Amino acid sequence: MRGFRLWKAGKVAASAAMMGILLLPATAVQAQEKRKIIANPEPVYPEIAKVAGLRGVVKVQVVIGTDGTIKDAKIIGGHPMLVESVKDALKRWKYAPSNSETVTILEFAFHP
Repeated sequence: MRGFRLWKAGKVAASAAMMGILLLPATAVQAQEKRKIIANPEPVYPEIAKVAGLRGVVKVQVVIGTDGTIKDAKIIGGHPMLVESVKDALKRWKYAPSNSETVTILEFAFHP
């Protein structure tokens, strides 16, 4: 999806920003590489947000259950108009099963 990026929390984005590198849209970059992503549909960029020129990052802390589904998603920051789209997409995310739960932070960047 155009205008959507998922970064490794902090590290990649900060390094790229310091080096002046343009980060191109990516559809499946894991925020934490302990768990393999099986399905990660992208959030829909709300049309009203596009028209308004709204851009920004939604930061979410997620708890991935042993079955690979996201059990809990806590919004850390982001515009409410973009947050709902991220929450809807996360309901359909699926990771590989594991013996324990995983907690990680994901960042979704929206740019018109």
